[in-house]
Amino acid sequence: MRGREGDKLPRAPGGEKGGDACYAALDLGTNNCRLLIATPANSGFRVVEAYSRIVRLGEGLTQSGQLSEAAMDRALAALKVSAEKVRRRRVVRFRAIATQACRIADNGQAFVDRVAAETGVRLQVISPQEEARLSVTGCLNLLDRSTDAALVVDVGGGSTELSWVDLRDAPATGMPPIRAWLSIPMGVVTLAERFPEGETATEAWFRAMVDTVKAELAAFTRAEPMRPIFEADRAHLIGTSGAITSLAGLHLKLPRYDRNRVDGIWMTRDQCDAAAGRLLALNARERAEEPCIGPDRADLVLAGAAILQAVQEQWPCTRVRVADRGLREGILLSLMSDRGPRRRRKRRRGRNGRSPQ
Repeated sequence: MRGREGDKLPRAPGGEKGGDACYAALDLGTNNCRLLIATPANSGFRVVEAYSRIVRLGEGLTQSGQLSEAAMDRALAALKVSAEKVRRRRVVRFRAIATQACRIADNGQAFVDRVAAETGVRLQVISPQEEARLSVTGCLNLLDRSTDAALVVDVGGGSTELSWVDLRDAPATGMPPIRAWLSIPMGVVTLAERFPEGETATEAWFRAMVDTVKAELAAFTRAEPMRPIFEADRAHLIGTSGAITSLAGLHLKLPRYDRNRVDGIWMTRDQCDAAAGRLLALNARERAEEPCIGPDRADLVLAGAAILQAVQEQWPCTRVRVADRGLREGILLSLMSDRGPRRRRKRRRGRNGRSPQ
């Protein structure tokens, strides 16, 4: 089973001509393993099957520099389930990516090799730049093109990718120019491990996380030419991550998480701050009991809120659009964009009938 872009697997009955061919994208992050299987539909796609498991692949990585055996075992279990789903759907094209944990771990490549041997999934460890680009691609439908700029913030488990998107004179559809991008080695797992919560969450502890992330952002100057757009309130944020969607669910007071209610909603800066403040007033057990957070995210969601607040303080916007989408959707759209028939290039022949060397 291949996991590289454009690789093909056995076709489903009817194939692409029948319009029901399945494509698959897998994102193995520092915290989650996510699979999405879909068929092309109009300018987008229709989801056939989705699978997500919190595996915490990067647990303890910042201290040891290694992926632990327990973390690798958890990830492998989720990858085996994913591989079986891909086989059962007879996916025609499949790409599987790995991000920060596999990028920085001393045994990251050994783990990738082990995954291929035990599951048949060939993970491609992508660069932070490609991770940022795919996140923007996955969120294209959420860009408000009546504004002049957007800052797409993808909060992962081990890193956070930021992309400054220029919407001035941008086409109505397709990818607008990305003027600057930044990857900081701080995500919800790494930040939470760097700042252990203790018995109770305090304002000082939360502020320390915000200031640490803010210092990383302040040191980045390549996006400064876009600063006047943000100061004129002609820009908006798009936030994609489990932590941000959890904040949105909390804001909406949902009795259980509902992607259809969360994906694409707008939140004001004050609403984001209010949701973070509500979280800060809860202890870990109370956060775990919140239906849009649960026990798997209870110890990480405040780190995500701190990252979002740091971005909002450094690059102020009055509006944030919440995205329950990102890398997987970006991969699927990229795979489907070149699904048309490929013409074989004819080799030119010389006068003597031989192909030129």
